[in-house]
Amino acid sequence: MTRPPAKPPAAEDRAARLAAALRENLKRRKAQARARDSAGAAPAAPAKVAPPKPMG
Repeated sequence: MTRPPAKPPAAEDRAARLAAALRENLKRRKAQARARDSAGAAPAAPAKVAPPKPMG
């Protein structure tokens, strides 16, 4: 029987970089979601809007 060909080192390096990037992306997205959830718990102050200017 023949063994499947081993991945070249460059492909392994790329796979490791991609895996690390995916982990970091997931951490960042979870942090953003937690920040949105905590920001949503406190009601936001209504925006102050200037009164309309008279036309004419």
